[in-house]
Amino acid sequence: MEKRIGTISILIGDRRKADIINRILSDHADIILCRQGLPFKERSVAVISLIVEGSADRINALTGLLGRQQGVECKAMMQKIANEK
Repeated sequence: MEKRIGTISILIGDRRKADIINRILSDHADIILCRQGLPFKERSVAVISLIVEGSADRINALTGLLGRQQGVECKAMMQKIANEK
């Protein structure tokens, strides 16, 4: 499978979902290159940005698991990685 690099943006409107979100991210740590999080407690939302590298199937699987959680919005963007020489 071709490797891709991409970003995943996660908006969490229900802070009670933090444990499951962290568990899902830990289960996919092998494709996560960078993680940045910002809690907006006064706005009752948290934002997590990920930079990921892996197959489209793996990245989409992670996005799907996150997006199926109630109170969580998730979007991904990907780009093929040029052949390494």
